Amino acid sequence: MLAIVSSINALSVLALTAGILLLTAAGNARTSHDTKPDAIRTFRVHIPEKEIADLRRRIAATRWPDKETVTDRSQGVQLEKLQALVRYWGTDYDWRKAEAKLNSLPQFVTTIDGLDIYFIHVRSRPNTLALIMTHGWPGSVFELLKTIGPLTDPTAHGGRAEDAFDLVLPSMPGYGFSEKPKGTGWSPDRIARAWDVLMTRLGYTRYVAQGGDWGAIIADVMGRQAPPGLLGIHVNRQDRAATIPPDVAKALSHGEPAPAGLTAEEWAVFDQIKDFSKQGTGYAVIMATRPQTIGYGLADSPVGLAAWVYDTFAEWVFTRGDPERSLTRDDVLDNITLYWVTNTAVSSARLYWENKLNFFEPKHVSIPVAVSVFPDELYAAPRSWTERAYPKLIYYNKLNKGGHFAAWEQPQLFTEELRAAFKSLRELEAGWWDAHNARVSPRRTRQHRRHDRYGLNRAGGGSGLPV
Repeated sequence: MLAIVSSINALSVLALTAGILLLTAAGNARTSHDTKPDAIRTFRVHIPEKEIADLRRRIAATRWPDKETVTDRSQGVQLEKLQALVRYWGTDYDWRKAEAKLNSLPQFVTTIDGLDIYFIHVRSRPNTLALIMTHGWPGSVFELLKTIGPLTDPTAHGGRAEDAFDLVLPSMPGYGFSEKPKGTGWSPDRIARAWDVLMTRLGYTRYVAQGGDWGAIIADVMGRQAPPGLLGIHVNRQDRAATIPPDVAKALSHGEPAPAGLTAEEWAVFDQIKDFSKQGTGYAVIMATRPQTIGYGLADSPVGLAAWVYDTFAEWVFTRGDPERSLTRDDVLDNITLYWVTNTAVSSARLYWENKLNFFEPKHVSIPVAVSVFPDELYAAPRSWTERAYPKLIYYNKLNKGGHFAAWEQPQLFTEELRAAFKSLRELEAGWWDAHNARVSPRRTRQHRRHDRYGLNRAGGGSGLPV
């Protein structure tokens, strides 16, 4: 399921021969020591066994609430459903397998704007298109892992060599192994700027960005900021603020009837937004107004955290109400356990508090945009609204299966969408590289020499070492 870059061992050998010293950081990871402010340090996950034992102890000591008084999910996560998941979590679930997934990949940390940012960086063949993908809440880099193999090694997954991407998967500040902000100000705008710094630091002067959930908001903001190296963006969750027309936004924000002249599809989306605003935003309102208050329970009770996360999984997957039909139990628990062992329930929730983007204020994205609409996404703007929002819409496609966690639930479809979405930009990029190589020929470029140094021009992919 998870493709492993073939030269990871080469990375380990290089690290050892270079005399890199691995130090324990925050009790749960090891990073190479480098004091330079823009240094890129290698990273390896290891959660102490005593923390895993404490998790199991807390699970066993859970005081359960009464059973719900309804036969459906209208009151939240059903007791029997959660107890079955937690029973497995406290006995047979193995976090070390999750660690092994992460440690099989090239992981790094670098300091940007005073904060340590964790990211996975997998290189493909030389001069390929670079892609930065951002997760959302209550997700993590785990929701993107199934796409790494198909995106970086397409010939092994039904694609063509020219479909390959260099892949960068960062954790947002306060999520996973990225550092938790100690002050305010880490809004989507600041994260978007940090991502451009990250891509530049990795040596990419031209790249594309992708996201779902918060990742889509970050991608939209990057599109609005339009840094020089960003060629275009792809989203699999359209931002309401970016796509809802002003007259529709006004009606929704004031509780008015839908504007006249809407098509049947636009009417249906209008009603969908109204229903979600009434029934589906409670989690966001709590985290946007009282992240610290909700955090006491989430940080102290693993079952409370599991219920909080599982409830959104149940609502947002393609198989509504039954996440385990779209994801495995281990998929679900890998993600929940990551939040637990890093104690990031509160720090991740604060992104909602930090967000100052107006829900119904249109954003102006002037660069090329591609959109994939999965059928059980929480909001799917009609093409008419999407074209108005994105003047340079280069791709729009509706899929027949998949939900909010598209990369996790449907990695093959998701991968095919990215290949198609960025095809035109890739062709432009290929032309740029042809012109660039013609200018520097017959000398080999600096990047080619670096690829040779780390064996990246040989078959089998790259080591993920930063340039």
